[in-house]
Amino acid sequence: MCMGIPMQVVALEPGHALCEGRGARRRVRTALVGEVAPGNWLLVFLDSAQELISAARAREVDASRDRLQ
Repeated sequence: MCMGIPMQVVALEPGHALCEGRGARRRVRTALVGEVAPGNWLLVFLDSAQELISAARAREVDASRDRLQ
């Protein structure tokens, strides 16, 4: 099973966003989600953002991942 990681955008680069989540910082490709802004939440799979999500959804996914650990 593959489960995305919710990450928050902290800075932007062309085609990428610097994101933080679950104690990590990553450079994430944003081609599949379009324009994003600092503060947005993304669901990230293998350093590629797959979906723009709400902060509430990010908390839900984090809680699910915590239960799996």
